[in-house]
Amino acid sequence: MTHQEIVHLENLEKHYDTGEIIIPVLYDLNLSINEGEYVAIMGASGSGKSTLMNILGFLDRPTGGHYHFLNKDADEYTDDELAELRNQYLGFVFQSYNLLPRTTSMDNVKLPLIYIDKDGKKNHDKLAKEVLESVGLGDKLYSTPGQLSGGQQQRVAIARALINDPKLILADEPTGNLDTKSSEEIMDIFKRLNQAGKTIIMITHEKDIAEMAKRIIHLKDGKIVGEE
Repeated sequence: MTHQEIVHLENLEKHYDTGEIIIPVLYDLNLSINEGEYVAIMGASGSGKSTLMNILGFLDRPTGGHYHFLNKDADEYTDDELAELRNQYLGFVFQSYNLLPRTTSMDNVKLPLIYIDKDGKKNHDKLAKEVLESVGLGDKLYSTPGQLSGGQQQRVAIARALINDPKLILADEPTGNLDTKSSEEIMDIFKRLNQAGKTIIMITHEKDIAEMAKRIIHLKDGKIVGEE
């Protein structure tokens, strides 16, 4: 069975122009990721990992080269179209969870649906309940982040990333704020998601976390320096 190419980077570059100097961040990246892959992008702080993640997630644009998403060049989309693509095809999981503090798990998880589907509120509740149950939080539907542990908050964030059934999950240091046990539980969820067919790109600087993925891309000083 052939898998569709989801991400294709061709001579991708990124630099920031301060007006006085140009700060290069990413150089000449070439990379292909197919549907169903589980890829870790590993590198030290300052290697360009977060910049790359922002480009992959349509939060930033490259200054050179091309980023093809589902076989279409991201340059061909307007900013509004990119925002729509983000909501429709991508799920984000961040190190700091990014949950609304005084909002229940259910309402945090439903947030992405606000932008996609103006009606079907009952359906939203049903979907949110299902994804929260799938990450083991069926008993925490109406808890706020302050009533949850770090690991539980990250599970809410994963459920939120899953609510729109994304083509691609982007996880930026998803275990960065967690203890070992919680980290293992979160990585087990990612493993299960990948086994169910989800494509995952995860950024990490931790070798043991990266090794949970099926493919590791090494980034150093803005360049891909190896793969395993």
